[in-house]
Amino acid sequence: MTPEPPSPSSAPARPPASPQAPGSEPPVTVAAPSRRDKVTAHWYRAFPGRPHPQWDQMKRTWYFFSLNGLALAGLVIVLFFAGAFFYGLAYPASSTQLQEYCLTEGLPPPGDCYAGFPTICTYNAGTSPPVPSGCYATPAEYPAFVPPTARLSPAQLGPLPFGSLAPSGSTQYVYNLYDGLVKGSVWSLSMSVAIVLSGALLGLLVGCVSGFFGGLIDEVLMRLTDIFLSIPGILLVIVVVIAAANLGVSGFMNRILLVIAAFTVTWWPLYARIVRGQVLVTREQKFVEAARASGAGAGRIIRRHILPNSLYPVFVQISLDVGTVPLLIASIVFIGFTTILPTHLPEWGSIAASSTASLPSILNTCAIGACVIPWWQILFPGLALFLFAISVNFVADGLRDALDPRLRR
Repeated sequence: MTPEPPSPSSAPARPPASPQAPGSEPPVTVAAPSRRDKVTAHWYRAFPGRPHPQWDQMKRTWYFFSLNGLALAGLVIVLFFAGAFFYGLAYPASSTQLQEYCLTEGLPPPGDCYAGFPTICTYNAGTSPPVPSGCYATPAEYPAFVPPTARLSPAQLGPLPFGSLAPSGSTQYVYNLYDGLVKGSVWSLSMSVAIVLSGALLGLLVGCVSGFFGGLIDEVLMRLTDIFLSIPGILLVIVVVIAAANLGVSGFMNRILLVIAAFTVTWWPLYARIVRGQVLVTREQKFVEAARASGAGAGRIIRRHILPNSLYPVFVQISLDVGTVPLLIASIVFIGFTTILPTHLPEWGSIAASSTASLPSILNTCAIGACVIPWWQILFPGLALFLFAISVNFVADGLRDALDPRLRR
């Protein structure tokens, strides 16, 4: 009788392991790499022993960036403002209104202040304080000008660490400049990033489509870009703001979003021009022709090849533009267009513009010999704007030198 063949599912029996020869090394077992090992190898070194191009590019960029001393100084200041941003989020003060204080002006607290306002004991310089301690001297001609109450010895901040913000020198109600600058870091940085990123994304989309497809699409989009570039940006923002005010736009966040949208309209044409020029160069490269010949669609080519090779100039331009937004907001508030921005919004540009409201009356009194200038309410907002703008420009200059091989020093 013929024996039945074994079924395919049955595996042949393994031969017995041969005994290890004397003096030979035991077999080495290699464990399979875990998921964590694979992720680590992906970011630091690719498999097996090949350098990771993205990581090497980042290290090379940081090396050339670190050679620029001004760029490193700018990065430190930018990180300081980033810390101020997170500190402002947790700081216990209003995000929509500057903190207002009532000055007692020589009267015992609470003086003749309205109920609900925090009071600060003040008295005219040259007279005896109404209480032994805790009162601050103000100029006799301008009882609203409270100098910074921060002291090093003994260490204390006081109620107004950066002094008072007084639109008029004779008013009894003043604003806390320190609170305004701390909470203003949140609004200034948020609005700057939102405006610049929105304009960059819109310009990136328009520039990619225009440069890649060309022809009639390129002509229409570029002529539309020329129209927006021919209109002064500040004028366009003012027109949009006034039109919205006449249409009755209400609500705090609606008005803030309107300002962001108005600035975004003026910001995207520059990015569209930058990206279009970069796309016109990139689309003629050999790797793009190879992708097209392999059957890749337009969307995949743009996403995988055109966009990644067109972003470096956009990053540099973004870092340059972020520092200019608070300056533009300050210029709009300074020339009097406050119909859409909330009154006394804790934002650097608005504070800097409000700090100069009392200068005309101060200069008039200087002509007759009684000159008291509230240097603190001009210095600190201006210093915040200056440091923020100059630091991001230093960082942008360092990035441009590090990313462009022709400019590396």
